[in-house]
Amino acid sequence: MAGDAPFVDQFSAAAPLPALRAGGLARYRAAGLPGPAIEAWKYTSLDALTKLGLLPAGGAPTTLEALPEAALLAVDGYRAVFVNGRFVPAFSALDGLPKGAVVESLAAHIARDPAAAEAALAGADDGTPLVALNTAFLTDGLVLTVDRGVVLDKPLHLVSIGRPPDGQGVAFHPRHLIRLAPDAVATVVESHAGVGGAGYFANTVADIRVEDGATLRHYVLQNQAAEAFHVAAVRLALAARASYEGFVLHIGARLARHELAATIAGDGVDCRMNGLYLVAGSQHVDNTTFIDHAQPGSRSRQLFKGVLDDSGRGVFQGRVLVRPHAQKTDAHQLSRALLLSRKAEMDGKPELEIYADDVRCSHGATIGSLDQEPMFYLMSRGIDPATAYRMLVEAFAVEALDEISVAAIRDAFATHAQAWLATRRAGGGA
Repeated sequence: MAGDAPFVDQFSAAAPLPALRAGGLARYRAAGLPGPAIEAWKYTSLDALTKLGLLPAGGAPTTLEALPEAALLAVDGYRAVFVNGRFVPAFSALDGLPKGAVVESLAAHIARDPAAAEAALAGADDGTPLVALNTAFLTDGLVLTVDRGVVLDKPLHLVSIGRPPDGQGVAFHPRHLIRLAPDAVATVVESHAGVGGAGYFANTVADIRVEDGATLRHYVLQNQAAEAFHVAAVRLALAARASYEGFVLHIGARLARHELAATIAGDGVDCRMNGLYLVAGSQHVDNTTFIDHAQPGSRSRQLFKGVLDDSGRGVFQGRVLVRPHAQKTDAHQLSRALLLSRKAEMDGKPELEIYADDVRCSHGATIGSLDQEPMFYLMSRGIDPATAYRMLVEAFAVEALDEISVAAIRDAFATHAQAWLATRRAGGGA
């Protein structure tokens, strides 16, 4: 019912691809907004979102005098900029792409070939409520296609800016399509930030297909405005011998959820999903992952670390499924959280579901406060308490950043993480 499924009354059948969008609306209406009654959302509630009176971003993108560069990653590469979910050519820089690599907006793709766009867009809609909501209201996004054997010579930087007009909260639902043909190589970096004081809702879906022998490095900075709600769903399919390296750093937003589901559909796959979340105030950050080992002989690794201060709350839910015929699977999952305040909270739920007998699988989860023994050691060497405290917290966090294999991008992430860590005071929150 509409009361349980906000935004339904804002649907417009006049937008492109009406049948696709109406199908998404029907699935969302039937499911309603997810919440703690659903197992996958048991630790995260979106009730506060329903009280903001958000309107669809709609129309032309809100103009900006300049991008908030300080809130974005410093990346030397191509740039595709979206404001309130809509592509803005004036801020983008896509000249010089190598032959066989194509970047365009989803709106342009729909206008050019609506049948092909509809077929591509249907693939990611797995029936989960917010993906269905995204389908119902999608208007634009990024489309990246890299042909067989082509190497994208520089990173593609996807910049998404939330800009509530005139203090009115808005909701936008971008859909991104990334397609790497066999033996293609690409690096995609995302920066999500916001300007303006009003709350907004960014409901993003990324549909990614990495074909045989292709390699995708995919890094995300979530640095949304303080009153923003940020929900991102990544749907990832990996063919034989494909390689995926993913990383997400959470700093901003009132509530953020990064939900990554990967299907390993071939042998010899290397899938890595890592993340760091830095949480303070009353922020809520949820990392939920699912790796489906549907074929034998593949490898997956997950490392998620969190630093939580004040009344911040973190969530990690990681599920690994090994199907009966997925022998020789090698899967490892680790979640570690550091609580700097007695009021901070962490919920961890690592899961291994194994139906094959010739596998190497493990998981672990730790939650705790800062160990006083290394603090005492550093202070005994003449280091003042505040400096020792920051050194130990930073050392804990840096391990996650080390999972980023591209040095220049790792340094860009480290700049934002270190700026946040520098604000933490010795003794943590009250």
